[in-house]
Amino acid sequence: MIEAELKARVHDPEVLLRRLDERATGRAEVYQDTYYDDPVGGLGAKDQELRVRTVHGADDTRSVLTFKGATVDQSSGSKPEHETCVSDAAAVHALLLGLGYVPIIAFEKRCRNYDFKAHGRRLLATLVRVPEIDGTFIELETIVDEKDLATALQDVRSVLADLGIGEDDLTTELYTDAVREGRRG
Repeated sequence: MIEAELKARVHDPEVLLRRLDERATGRAEVYQDTYYDDPVGGLGAKDQELRVRTVHGADDTRSVLTFKGATVDQSSGSKPEHETCVSDAAAVHALLLGLGYVPIIAFEKRCRNYDFKAHGRRLLATLVRVPEIDGTFIELETIVDEKDLATALQDVRSVLADLGIGEDDLTTELYTDAVREGRRG
């Protein structure tokens, strides 16, 4: 499956928050993300990602192991995504270390998530703040087969436009790169 996703910088978070609240009930969550690679950076060299995410919500905490394949659409950065819930994040971290993977970066994302339907698709809109990065972002995604990627991205663009997000606001910058750059600077 492909995560058809577009990400954009948000210039007026308050307005966007109101528009999202009109579509669905948001839930505040904090993500603790740790990205792994082999010691020589083989996953990164192949444009792949391996991540353990622990999500702290108002009512629960859950963890997810995610592998993302190489980008299949350069304009959006959309990638194949495979993920599974894990009951013991500490065990998964230990397992990855035991397999020879090393943590390459870890950081926090403060999110407000909205699940809703548009254009006949289940969409997830996430308003994101990463404390180490200036600004607020929106991610809008849906999971599709590769043959449906182009149409899904058109639908995602349409919903973003309805939310007041323009083409000039879109970015493919990765949080991992921005956090890494901020830590260097």
